[in-house]
Amino acid sequence: MAVLTVREAADRLGIGYQTLKRWIYKGSVRTTRTDGGHHRIAESEVERLLATSGGSERTRVSRRGRTGGVLMLVSGRNRLRGIVEEVRRDGLVAQVRLRIGDQQITAVITRDALDELGLKRGHEATALVKATEVMIAREAPDAARA
Repeated sequence: MAVLTVREAADRLGIGYQTLKRWIYKGSVRTTRTDGGHHRIAESEVERLLATSGGSERTRVSRRGRTGGVLMLVSGRNRLRGIVEEVRRDGLVAQVRLRIGDQQITAVITRDALDELGLKRGHEATALVKATEVMIAREAPDAARA
């Protein structure tokens, strides 16, 4: 029987590490423990969680709301995983900046959404990008000589 680390299982499920840890502590996910006290999750348990949610692992994200941890399907395929670098609150809105490799992305969300997600500097988070168009520009070679 193959076992996964919590991080490996979270990646397979398409959810965050902290979300899976909360589910483990809540008793929603069956684990075994190593001699060092680390949780390990059987592949069969990951398959059970995938089957329970009824979707493929590539379209799954976690949403934490008033009903607790719930798996939801998301149609967006453009997901950028990163680390929260900065959170700014201003009235009813909040600005969240993620560091994704050597790039940054900033999103403006409601203050309620920020509180619900519990985002803080250093947390892992995923930006879901849904756009009807993507444009790419490049300076024309002739324009540089003019």
